[in-house]
Amino acid sequence: MATNKRPIRVAGASGGYTDRQRAIHDLAKECDVDVITGDWMAEGTMVMHGANKSKKLQDANAASGPCYDPYFLGTLDPALSVLQEKGVKLAVNAGASDAALLAKEVASRIRERGLNLKVAYIEGDECIDQIKELRKKGDPLRNLDTGKAMDDWGFEPLYAQCYLGSFGIAEALKKGADIVIAGRVADAAPTVGAAIWWHGWDRSNLNELAGALMAGHIIECSAYATGGYYAGFKDLMDNCENLGFPIAAIEASGETVFTKGAGPGGEMSVGTATSQLLYEIQGPYYFNSDVVADIEGLTLKQIGKDEVRMTGVKGLPPPPTTKVGVTSESGQLWQAEFHFFFAGLDMEEKAKWTERQIRYAMRDHIHKFTQLKFHMVGSAAEDADSQDAATVDFRVFAQTRDPSIVGAGTSPAGTGLGTMTTGTFVRWCLENFLQSCPGATVEVDTRQSLARPMFEYWPTIMPQDLFQERTVLEWSGESTDIPGPSETKTYGPQKSYEPEQPADLSSYGPTTRKPLGWVTLGRSGDKASDADVGFFVRNDDEWDWLRTLLSTETFIKLLGKEYTKNRIDRCEFAGVRAVHFLLKDHLDRGSVSSSSMDPFGKNLCEFIRSRYVDIPNKFLERGRV
Repeated sequence: MATNKRPIRVAGASGGYTDRQRAIHDLAKECDVDVITGDWMAEGTMVMHGANKSKKLQDANAASGPCYDPYFLGTLDPALSVLQEKGVKLAVNAGASDAALLAKEVASRIRERGLNLKVAYIEGDECIDQIKELRKKGDPLRNLDTGKAMDDWGFEPLYAQCYLGSFGIAEALKKGADIVIAGRVADAAPTVGAAIWWHGWDRSNLNELAGALMAGHIIECSAYATGGYYAGFKDLMDNCENLGFPIAAIEASGETVFTKGAGPGGEMSVGTATSQLLYEIQGPYYFNSDVVADIEGLTLKQIGKDEVRMTGVKGLPPPPTTKVGVTSESGQLWQAEFHFFFAGLDMEEKAKWTERQIRYAMRDHIHKFTQLKFHMVGSAAEDADSQDAATVDFRVFAQTRDPSIVGAGTSPAGTGLGTMTTGTFVRWCLENFLQSCPGATVEVDTRQSLARPMFEYWPTIMPQDLFQERTVLEWSGESTDIPGPSETKTYGPQKSYEPEQPADLSSYGPTTRKPLGWVTLGRSGDKASDADVGFFVRNDDEWDWLRTLLSTETFIKLLGKEYTKNRIDRCEFAGVRAVHFLLKDHLDRGSVSSSSMDPFGKNLCEFIRSRYVDIPNKFLERGRV
């Protein structure tokens, strides 16, 4: 049952392996927190670590290095003594595909420093055997984004991890662990697990679990919640080089107050919290293996400087399934790309000229490419005052199952040009150089054109009762099986709908055609090959205008040539004045194999915000975002 204990203060120190290495130390030393959490895994890192782990399982000497996150220890080392001194717990998913090995390494470093912190780890997420068994039984293991069956994938699964929940982390903290190392748990699981431990919740506390789940979602990408990737970033230039980290004070009810610390920059505002809320969601329901959060009624309220209160989250039973990420290392698929730079006038014609020449050079082998894409990146400014401003990047992107037709061979010392053997991708791009269009030059460093093996990622679902989550105490070897949910619910597709009772746009008075982003903020991201994007406004009287304007039909027009004709779902979040779109299979197979220049979907929002719409003058008079 929920308790009346004070809120637990949970900090988000990392949203990925690229985050700042001072984070854990500074949060523990400078801030009043009970637990620090961190996320070191993404779909791309899952694939890389998973491929390495599959090699290790077949031959212990074949894997190149450990299968946990290699950067985590550099973040943890400076913080160990401070964690013990302050009594701050740590829960992270940095274990990647080898949580047990990382736990042993962390415990060894603790002993070397003469500290007495206790380490636990979570296991049970490896599920390649279950995947193989399901395939034998005829389960199609459909892709979550495309709906295709795994048999149509064209690649052989090598490794798989299911997304575990939060109760294993809670059990580790309950048993006295100071540091909990997990592998593939859900991104918000460390936060939810900390709240379960602190407040004594069980699986029946659905509203409370759902509130903690959304608190974890908001803080799990660290400074994303305090100004990172925030459309209103221009107001946060002071100290932008050192944004603070988010802290969630999660109450016994699951309601949460967000603040920030360990850095003077950024802010914790309704705007920054809404921006992160809209990132990587897929509609009104936020799914997790422990609970489903209904966020359609979620509200955020500014209650003080750098203080935002979250209410209105409802909890529903979890689904009987959980998400699974399946890895295939190609050896079956190779990738290369080549870049030209065009300057001056007539860019469209220059692109057509160059593409036709390269396709002609490839004519006898072009059928061997599984992906061949020619596209211009950027546009040349009119009457540009510098050559750089008048230059665009023309990118040739190729994937193939035949490594012999990509790559530049061995580069002679100092040239970077390679041997350019006959019949290779780089040769076909270069051999037209002397018959190029005017204002065209090539990138002389051809390393990107060298063939490199590609990974493939397949997101699917599997029944929760097919895996066994387990908490292991490193200091004693004791292990505890974590039972799964006893009450589950099967869900259909997310709700998708157009504006109800739309406003009369003419009632807003005179308009001026300006970029949507002058009055609208937003955020976008990826989930495998799906992209999501949400837009929100600053003032209540702008809300009906935004939700009326942004119908799916209008959104497709704003997408322009980026529209793939795949399904688009639309929903609204009135509590944060936001309209959200989910673009199915928009990113060409996702980050690890995408041909897109925006494989993580992070720039989609800013593209749409740059598009021109008719904006009421009274909104523009309030000042641009």
